[in-house]
Amino acid sequence: MAFTLILFSNGISAQNILVTGRMTDSGGKGINIFHFNSSNANISLFSKADAGPNPSFLCFSKRGNLIYAANEVSNFKGERGGGVTTLEYSEDFSRISKVKEISVPNGSPCYISISPDNKFLFVANYTGGSVTVFKLDNNGIPEKICDSIKFKSNSGKISHAHMISYDPAGKNIYLTDFGLDRIMIYKLDEITGKLISLNENGIALPSGTGPRHFVFNTDGSKMYVIGESKSTVTVFKVDEKSGLSLLQTVTTLSETYKGTSYGADIHLGNSGEFLYGSNRGENSIVTFRVGSNGLLTVAGHTSCGGDWPRNFAIDPSGKYLLVGNQRSGNISILDIDNKSGLPSNTSGKVDLNSPVCLEFH
Repeated sequence: MAFTLILFSNGISAQNILVTGRMTDSGGKGINIFHFNSSNANISLFSKADAGPNPSFLCFSKRGNLIYAANEVSNFKGERGGGVTTLEYSEDFSRISKVKEISVPNGSPCYISISPDNKFLFVANYTGGSVTVFKLDNNGIPEKICDSIKFKSNSGKISHAHMISYDPAGKNIYLTDFGLDRIMIYKLDEITGKLISLNENGIALPSGTGPRHFVFNTDGSKMYVIGESKSTVTVFKVDEKSGLSLLQTVTTLSETYKGTSYGADIHLGNSGEFLYGSNRGENSIVTFRVGSNGLLTVAGHTSCGGDWPRNFAIDPSGKYLLVGNQRSGNISILDIDNKSGLPSNTSGKVDLNSPVCLEFH
């Protein structure tokens, strides 16, 4: 089963590949591959793949046709801890096969990312309160663990590492710790694969913020962090010498909403003029307008088209925002208005049980 890519004059493919990870507690394969046509918002399931239990987050290798999946479990292949499953795919994604499974210390990895040189993998372990670094061999296959850091409880708080990733320049590595309400910054020793702390005590956020996911603006001068527990976005100025300086904190919830809600995912629109966040509970997508100084003003709120928007992605054309609604078991497709930046009409939906990660290839 092959397909033909349709290329626009700007080089963007009309037929894009969307790779999704899902929780598999109810059975079924964890990786689902969709075709998404950005000319008409048509989405169709193309293939599925076994990536082990609960492949909750994914990343790709740029050195080969490889997908890395974080297996968000506390027992993997008979060992205590989580796992990472590596899959290889054919050019047209018609064949996907598992090539390696490797255990992760401490358990429940919820985020995985790759170094810019494609030589190391970074895993944040939520329940285990730790991070793990894997060395990749010349073929991109995880070879060994070269570093593992377990964080200590502090002032009654328990560590829940949530996201670990590089800045846009590929210089520093940032980690959000949901449980300890802090952000850590590291450099990587590219010979040993060890993480070198640049801020031993971390950057503290207000107690109960629960920093979850983050994104940088294009030049890396601003960092936007969504807080799960308080439903906020915190804006930081990024400075190589001083680290992070707090600029602004804004709510992700609408003024009229009074119920319980939890911030989840965060992404910049393709133009960089708008920032989006998802609210689990209010079940909305919040849109912020990004000022020339990097500060945010609320542009509006839109229904996520389902229940519990854990993760979302913006298609390569920038015309659509696709939301993985975990509890309602569907991916909803929202139009993005070119002028206001607001997602609006739901152009379509596709059923998928417990989606938790959406990544365009």
